[in-house]
Amino acid sequence: MKIHLQYGTDGLDLELDAEHVIVIEPKFVTGVPDEPAAFQEAVRKPIDSRPLRELMHASDKIAVVIPDITRPLPTERILPWLFEELSHVPAENFVIVNGTGSHRVNTPDELAKMCGADVARKYKIVNHNSLDPQSLKQAGVGEDGQPIYYNKEYCEADKRIVMGFIEPHFMAGFSGGYKGIFPAVADIKSIMRYHDAPTIGHPRSTWGVLDGNPTQAKIRKNGSLLNVDFCINVTQNSKRQITRFFCGQPLAAHLAGCAFSKETVMIPCDQPFPVVVTTNAGYPLDQNLYQAVKGMSAAAQIVEQDGFILACSKCNDGFPTHGNFKKLLFESSSPRALLDRILTPGFSMYDQWEAQLLALIELKARVGLKSDLIDEEVRKAHLEPVHNINARVAQALSACGNNARIAMLPEGPMGIPYLK
Repeated sequence: MKIHLQYGTDGLDLELDAEHVIVIEPKFVTGVPDEPAAFQEAVRKPIDSRPLRELMHASDKIAVVIPDITRPLPTERILPWLFEELSHVPAENFVIVNGTGSHRVNTPDELAKMCGADVARKYKIVNHNSLDPQSLKQAGVGEDGQPIYYNKEYCEADKRIVMGFIEPHFMAGFSGGYKGIFPAVADIKSIMRYHDAPTIGHPRSTWGVLDGNPTQAKIRKNGSLLNVDFCINVTQNSKRQITRFFCGQPLAAHLAGCAFSKETVMIPCDQPFPVVVTTNAGYPLDQNLYQAVKGMSAAAQIVEQDGFILACSKCNDGFPTHGNFKKLLFESSSPRALLDRILTPGFSMYDQWEAQLLALIELKARVGLKSDLIDEEVRKAHLEPVHNINARVAQALSACGNNARIAMLPEGPMGIPYLK
């Protein structure tokens, strides 16, 4: 059996000589036949909202928040449709805010690719920088009594539009909705509090769960500190075609999109597997190890205790180089030591949340990694470097016996399995 894995821009082919192979993929939903027309209908007949055009006046200063380059939203297609719908508003009244959260800022070339060259020339685009106090302004106070700062351009706008992509999320239940605001345009201290160890370690901070999820609760509470006037969310298939638009009031539109996403991309399984092969859905999601934890987490939902996960993620952008993710992994002698450090009362370090999740996965299963990273660094992250995926999978199956069952997630976290 030959299986094509999404990896970088070209993918990888895995050949399996095994009897019990289960390929786990989301239902393929055909893309809408006319994306611009579907967009127009969605913003003119929105969910629990007046039409977008009626909400935005020619004199308004409008902030449009987009996801950064690590998210596969087809921003370059959607923005021209948006500006055409709002053609009564002068171009100089818009600011596009690149919602980086705690990620690195994107380069001018990346922004032009993300937004489209014409949009980049005509409209103002700013990178959110959570580490730069001069570019932030207080938006309100969180439930913990601590101030929350947002991107200044976002705060000072008269009207606000958030764009996003709905898929299952390993902490927030689902991406999209108010997550496009918080933590996307928040200050680093607020992001740190949002990602504290008790919240990340809570059993309901996981894939596909909204009710009772403390991570999602923080997103909704903090994301709505300033009024978000309109939400533009989409779902997509494996060909990056838009399958549905969910536009309108942020919470209502998001809930509708999450229900559709759960129905189409979450897959029930009867029992766990000793071997699971996963990806991080290829470019742009698999550019670094930080993001690749999502694909590993998807596999961890159905792997046996002490089983084996093989993650294929290109990681051409490293760990990445910014932040403390790499530092936390390298400074810890084992996943258990890393987790104990993070759970120490009073401990707080930027990027601890992703390291915490990786440590939990590594305590459940052995994890191999096919990537562009050098072997020494992969081992320091408590992972096994893998070069020949065909040979390594064959070895894992041999160790489990001839009748071993293996699960394949060729699209990684685009389809999320769960045990019934």
